[in-house]
Amino acid sequence: NSGGKHCLALTSDGEVYSWGEGEDGKLGHGNRLSYDRPKLIEALSGVGVVDIACGSAHSACITSQGLVLTWGKGRYGRLGLGDSEDQTRPKMVEALLGYRAIDIACGSGDAQTLCITDDDNVWSWGDGDYGKLGRGGSDGCKIPTKIESLAGLGVVKVECGSQFSVALTRSGAVYTWGKGDYHRLGHGSVDHVRRPKKIATLQGKKIISIATGSLHCVACSDQGEVFTWGDNDEGQLGDGTVSAIPRPRLVTALQGKHIVKVTCGSAHTLALSTSQLNEGCRPPPLPPLEYDLCRDLPPDALHARLVLLHHFSELICPCLAMLPISGELSLSSLKDLLVYSIKEAAFRKVIQTTMVRDKQHGPVIELNRIQVKRSRMKSGGGLAGVDGMKSVFGQMVHKLPLLTQEALSLPHRVWKVKFVGESVDDCGGGYSESIAEMCDELQNGSVPLLIQTPNGRGEAGANRDCFLLDPTLTTVLQMNMFRFLGVLMGIAVRTGSPLSLNLAEPVWRQLSGEVLRPADLTEIDRDYVAGLLCIRDMDDDPKITPQNRHEYIKLALNYRLHEFDEQVKAVRDGMSKVIPVPLLSLFSASELQAMVCGSPDIPLGLLKSVASYKGVEPTSNLVTWFWEVMEEFSNQERSLFLRFVWGRTRLPRTIADFRGRDFVLQVLDKYNPPDHFLPESYTCFFLLKMPRYTCKAVLQEKLKYAIHFCKSIDSDEYARVAIGEPTETTGSEDSDIESVTSHNFFN
Repeated sequence: NSGGKHCLALTSDGEVYSWGEGEDGKLGHGNRLSYDRPKLIEALSGVGVVDIACGSAHSACITSQGLVLTWGKGRYGRLGLGDSEDQTRPKMVEALLGYRAIDIACGSGDAQTLCITDDDNVWSWGDGDYGKLGRGGSDGCKIPTKIESLAGLGVVKVECGSQFSVALTRSGAVYTWGKGDYHRLGHGSVDHVRRPKKIATLQGKKIISIATGSLHCVACSDQGEVFTWGDNDEGQLGDGTVSAIPRPRLVTALQGKHIVKVTCGSAHTLALSTSQLNEGCRPPPLPPLEYDLCRDLPPDALHARLVLLHHFSELICPCLAMLPISGELSLSSLKDLLVYSIKEAAFRKVIQTTMVRDKQHGPVIELNRIQVKRSRMKSGGGLAGVDGMKSVFGQMVHKLPLLTQEALSLPHRVWKVKFVGESVDDCGGGYSESIAEMCDELQNGSVPLLIQTPNGRGEAGANRDCFLLDPTLTTVLQMNMFRFLGVLMGIAVRTGSPLSLNLAEPVWRQLSGEVLRPADLTEIDRDYVAGLLCIRDMDDDPKITPQNRHEYIKLALNYRLHEFDEQVKAVRDGMSKVIPVPLLSLFSASELQAMVCGSPDIPLGLLKSVASYKGVEPTSNLVTWFWEVMEEFSNQERSLFLRFVWGRTRLPRTIADFRGRDFVLQVLDKYNPPDHFLPESYTCFFLLKMPRYTCKAVLQEKLKYAIHFCKSIDSDEYARVAIGEPTETTGSEDSDIESVTSHNFFN
């Protein structure tokens, strides 16, 4: 499946193997289990399969006799069996008995299924939204039904994209139908098309191969030309841009490459050439300068080493639980030998086994943010109360006994927030806001746990903008605070929701189980080791002998290398309540930091990939202006925007970690005049409501104001202040929704 969740493989002997995600029974093994290695589908053994197809939640095949079998999710009748029941084993589509099938395709999401039979007919069944079944309406059906307008046209190939369908005829014509946004149909508009429509731009070209991604298409002609169209946010159309293409356009980079076949992933494209490229194979680039030990190795030797490391990683990672934590063959000794993606997958698998999935959230916890401001005002902007215990972080430390092991094993909201004096019903945004607030407190002086690096205090050297654990904090209460910091880190790893913490690399090195080196001290305090070297090399003095000089240097260095041991131990103790801390020895400092904090950058491509729109077309000027403004924002402003609209300051690392949560941009006409109003957000639902601004400059001004000055979660209307003549307030549409509201104001 182009979405990458599961795979089918067909052997030359007609056997079918499947692996990957097993939800809905789409692997065909009679269960809903997932498999990380190919497994023979025993129900198809000996049947003689000649063609296979994957949808996002179902699968299909054709036998040598032309029979069609389907299995997996049955919703909307996508299996063609006359009902909506799931099937965990392949089952024959009886409605096609008497016909000989020659090609089949499965869709994604609310999916359709297409099939060609040798009597020159195309059949469709399943969900009918946007007319993707090709029969003029949006009605679905649970048994195969002919697409009359394609009868007799000589269709030889069908493909299913996300909410649309494609057919290729023997003469080389391409027909598309279904949902039209993102220009996925190639007709030059975003209109939905409910019956197959020929793509006029390809008239005169004989297309021999077609493929669809999630929202884009590619076609190859008999002259070896490649044409692409549709969504292009990941550069999948091959034109060097990320702008959508409304009609098929020639991929100039592939001219002269003699392409004979094309295929797609969800958002990438591949083209197969059968002849050697005229310019010959380019040599691989030299390793970067920092990989000095590899620079003299020939490319084939580097390739062989990489293959060996991958194979070694795949053999070792399933056995990690059997290895000792320390010693010659230990987790830490394997750290640099195991491929990151493989060892992280093994680590995630261990976490998955302890996940609690039958609860929406953990305990309800009251937090008082009003007292935080009062406490900081009393201390002149310093600690929020004694030891910072009146901060949100400190309040959560008091509530730590409420976080049971069951709550700490949840995949999402470990607690539900009730902000005292703020009318918020936490559907996720309040929880995210509380974590973002605690990260701010740890770094703005409200809580005493973190201190600036010596390089930062001296404005010299590396890591000037980073923090260390304060080694002077040793009381029982302070150690509990460090433990709760570890709990937060463990939650970030388990849930895939990163923390906005800027800790220096030596801290991450110790948290991963490594011992600090003198070079690590220089990273945070450039003058310390240099000072010790001066003492070592200074002239003899009656009070400074070679013996006590070296003893002093040894003791001073040892003290600084182990200065943070107790605090690190407390943090790791807190992490151990949520994740398997011994396995952290597998990861380097940078790898652990990425798991806890994600990327410090806000990749707009990732945000665009999960964006959907209400009340506005994706190709409208307003949407274009919005993304242009986001491109022009600094990374700090993008972080502020995320906090405004989602209660977070960083994006998850992957689409999977969004857990199905789309970023929704909704444009409403109730704001009148629109340029007098600011946007508002609903953080629980990752929703931004925006007036229909008249130009990009106004949109930029209002959005900047909102993210910088409107940070309060509020549903009591007190933050909605009209300046000038009174206007109708734009209240929440649902009392269960918390909203980050911004002031309505007039210029």
